[in-house]
Amino acid sequence: MKCCSIPGLDAKLKDGAKTVILVGNPNVGKSVFFNALTGMYVDVSNFPGTTVDISHGKFGEYIVVDTPGVYGVSSFNDEERVARDVILFGDMVLNIVDALHLERDLFLTQQIIDMGKPVVVALNMMDEAVKNGIDIDVELLKRRLGVPVIPTVAVRGEGIDRVKKAIRDPLKGKRIPLVEELLKGYENIIENEAEALIVLEDDENVAKRYDIETAGKREEIYRERRKWVNDIVDAVVSETDEGASFRTRLGRWMVRPVSGIPMLIFTLWLLYQIVGVFVAQWVVGITEETIMSGLYQPFIENAVSTVVKPGTFLGELLVGEFGLMTMVPVYILGLLLPLVIGFYFFLSVIEDSGYLPRIATLMDRVLTAFGLNGRAVIPMILGFGCVTMATITTRILGSKRERFIATMLLGLAIPCSAQLGVIAGMMAALGAKYMLVYGVTIFLVFIIIGTLLNKVMPGESTVLLIDLPPLRLPILKNVLMKTKNKAVMFLKEATPLFFLGAALISIMQYTGMLEGIQTLFSPVTVGLLKLPAEAATAFIMGIIRRDFGAAGLYALTMSPVQTLVSLVTITLFVPCIAAVMIVFKERSWLEAAVIWIGSFVISFLTGGLLAWVI
Repeated sequence: MKCCSIPGLDAKLKDGAKTVILVGNPNVGKSVFFNALTGMYVDVSNFPGTTVDISHGKFGEYIVVDTPGVYGVSSFNDEERVARDVILFGDMVLNIVDALHLERDLFLTQQIIDMGKPVVVALNMMDEAVKNGIDIDVELLKRRLGVPVIPTVAVRGEGIDRVKKAIRDPLKGKRIPLVEELLKGYENIIENEAEALIVLEDDENVAKRYDIETAGKREEIYRERRKWVNDIVDAVVSETDEGASFRTRLGRWMVRPVSGIPMLIFTLWLLYQIVGVFVAQWVVGITEETIMSGLYQPFIENAVSTVVKPGTFLGELLVGEFGLMTMVPVYILGLLLPLVIGFYFFLSVIEDSGYLPRIATLMDRVLTAFGLNGRAVIPMILGFGCVTMATITTRILGSKRERFIATMLLGLAIPCSAQLGVIAGMMAALGAKYMLVYGVTIFLVFIIIGTLLNKVMPGESTVLLIDLPPLRLPILKNVLMKTKNKAVMFLKEATPLFFLGAALISIMQYTGMLEGIQTLFSPVTVGLLKLPAEAATAFIMGIIRRDFGAAGLYALTMSPVQTLVSLVTITLFVPCIAAVMIVFKERSWLEAAVIWIGSFVISFLTGGLLAWVI
């Protein structure tokens, strides 16, 4: 059976012409090969039932058909469905592979080989591979795949003539053993081996053609194919400094522990200096203290007092200590917005430079012990700026299990920059010994809780699949645009939650519930933590705003041990109300409740243990 109906192509196929199907991932240079093979004799047709255009033209006695760029042959979207149907009934496949991204592209190559199609592989962009210090053993790759592999630089015409010759002698490659075994069950059901494989991979559209059920083997085959491809890549690809640019060598140093960890430490130190010192102290000193608290707050209090009597419920709700028109705008615009802008500017710089995915790669092995992969380093770094924003970015993690673990660890052991500034000031007065005990305690809690969650949480976490783009200088316009978009997103996400939280706290304060909660906490703070009774107020304030809680401790007269215990406890204590609201929004109510209550229990147990041991 020949290729499915494409207007203008059927007549050519009736003359006995064979079809060469161009297949490859997006942006691998297929159009250059298509033009080199067909010249000016090109027809473009709309594929029936879709909006996808198909180009086809003549190359000698062959009909060359281009397909959309795809990462696999299936029916997930129109592009993949079109590619699938054209490949299924083509005579042979010319597979264009990006030499720089062999691990990614060979998955599609192996899938086509598993379909039983005769294949020629054009290993394109070999010049880019050389520039990036990638050495590919082409002869070994030919043997492992079992098909012709031609190195090319298509834009310069290098290797094109060899590809033209190879098209006349394509080969069927080596299937993975699992596919070979599974296909035996379809020998008397589906004559076309390529269609049999697609049915095995759970393509319902192809299964309906034969009025049979799909095999439910997609995940199993995909896992085996990925392992097969990884083994091939490990065997044929090696890194070399010969011909590699400085940027390429620098990129490699970033992912090697010996050189990468010092680089990461320097980057985190720089991040702290920019966000934790310059923004959190100097910029926020202007925006929060001078502008919002010094100018805006007195103005709005005076304006509202002319309409609403101070001390009434409405007055407290609007311009009281936790007022909707005082605390909320001062907190969001004066404190958080500068921190968010500063942090996302820095994050956008390292993201656009190509360093961020290298940090994820470097930290992947470490975070695997906690049921996370290297991508989780992004919200963890964000957490030192603002736990609220970091919680939102846990969306980038691949599974519900990972998002829960990351959210728990963020709320528990990552102090935000505002809180960290107060803690650093208090710890500096205690000396190196207490600072070391503080750091080791928080670090141990992070490790113990992360390890326990990894063991008790059901399911499996995802593996890190990430491209390492070339290092480059960030473009300022792109960095500013990303920073602006993320800052606007923060305002949209956080502002309604702040208004809701402030209203609740104001009601609790006006009705006396807040004082009652302080009394309820007092036995724990005095009996378990051995702290002054007034420390209960600081913990309550810590729920509203983390640095308020730490600042509340600063005002108390305590011994060095009491100061250490209080700072460890308030660091592990529940995150601020904004972060808590985001946690309830991002996670289920049950998960959010577990995280919230768990933070209470862990913080007091850890603080109590320190109080009784030291």
